[in-house]
Amino acid sequence: MSRIGKLPIAIPAGVKVIYNAPEIKVEGPKGKLSRSVMDAVSVVVAEGQITVGRADDSTKSRAAHGLTRTLINNMVIGVSKGFETALEINGVGYRAEAKGNVLNLSLGYSHPINFELPAGISVEVDKMTKLKVIGIDKELVGQTAAKIRDFRGPEPYKGKGIKYADETILRKAGKTGKK
Repeated sequence: MSRIGKLPIAIPAGVKVIYNAPEIKVEGPKGKLSRSVMDAVSVVVAEGQITVGRADDSTKSRAAHGLTRTLINNMVIGVSKGFETALEINGVGYRAEAKGNVLNLSLGYSHPINFELPAGISVEVDKMTKLKVIGIDKELVGQTAAKIRDFRGPEPYKGKGIKYADETILRKAGKTGKK
């Protein structure tokens, strides 16, 4: 039995869960999310908690058991609390500015980058060098943060570029001159 899959998911106050096979819908104060559930697992919503089980011990159902439980748990946390990922911009003249659902980035290229944010995602910019990607869908928040980071990833010599706030950049020594 999956250690993660067998744990029940507590439904917090203000969150409503509806399961009509094969789709589960979660509504909360921050918004609504829905996801299709695989046939290999069963979901039971009762008494303020969600339990995920599996019909048999086939490879497919064992693989889907813990994954399905984690995805549903992320949906419940997302509609009740939300998710955020912090990014930092390092470099002279590198800056960001949020205007509506467009993120304007100046990252040392000959042109500015105008990145249109997906629906359900917002970005807060602090001092033009610190970003917070905020949303209720954990997968979409992480994917958006990764796309923003890919515009100018951190380089190992001076550390210039966009990095996650908790990321450590392994620095390299530069060239040394002849002695």
